[in-house]
Amino acid sequence: MRRKALIPTSARFETVDALRGLAMVWMTVFHFCFDLNQFGYLQQNFYRDPFWTWQRSLIVSLFLLCAGMGQAMAVAQGQDWSRFWRRWAQVVGAALLVTAGSWLMYPQSFIYFGVLHGIALMLIVLRLSVRWANWLWLLGAAAITLKLIGVTALQAAGAPWLLELLNSASLNWLGLITVKPITEDYVPLLPWLGLMWWGGAAGCWLSGRGAAYLTRPLPALFKPLAILGRWSLSYYLLHQPVMIGALMALGWIAK
Repeated sequence: MRRKALIPTSARFETVDALRGLAMVWMTVFHFCFDLNQFGYLQQNFYRDPFWTWQRSLIVSLFLLCAGMGQAMAVAQGQDWSRFWRRWAQVVGAALLVTAGSWLMYPQSFIYFGVLHGIALMLIVLRLSVRWANWLWLLGAAAITLKLIGVTALQAAGAPWLLELLNSASLNWLGLITVKPITEDYVPLLPWLGLMWWGGAAGCWLSGRGAAYLTRPLPALFKPLAILGRWSLSYYLLHQPVMIGALMALGWIAK
């Protein structure tokens, strides 16, 4: 028998919004440093230095956990498929804008399967599997494990043609690659679907036995993060053009 949700059907939950807002702030600091590097104000290797690559991985992980929690709680609140597809279309539209904008700035390494592209695909997978609740913890672990051992197993099997196919632009979105594609942002299905499933599992728990955590008042200090988290998609699209524009203006003034 399906567990009845204990959360209000039309409420927003400031705790999850604040967590999403924290991810936005962290992302903004990361991107600002990246932009400073691009304009020559810093000298850092954002593609190889573990200090930066680990931050990027943690930021993406936090985004996906929040997206998974949000989707699971939306289902618990009775969100129908028509509302899901409306929100999904917004994510896809934003992903296409990111692709177009990155192509203008980085035509040789534009973003064709970044975090928004990955979220769009993973949201469908999660929506179809979210009723499995606690099993999502195991599915998440399986997705991460498959990424860790899948390529090694394929290499051991001696199928170079298959590896070449998986590395191709038509299939590298799966994540079973031996050569990372040249792109400014890359969030494939594996292992990141595992984080989305874990977020979904956490959201299912919060919608039931953990509902008390969602209804606790948020300390005033974190209210601004909650507000930012409610506008995460719009903020995501706008923050980089604003920062890049400001740095370009600064460079022009300094001439």
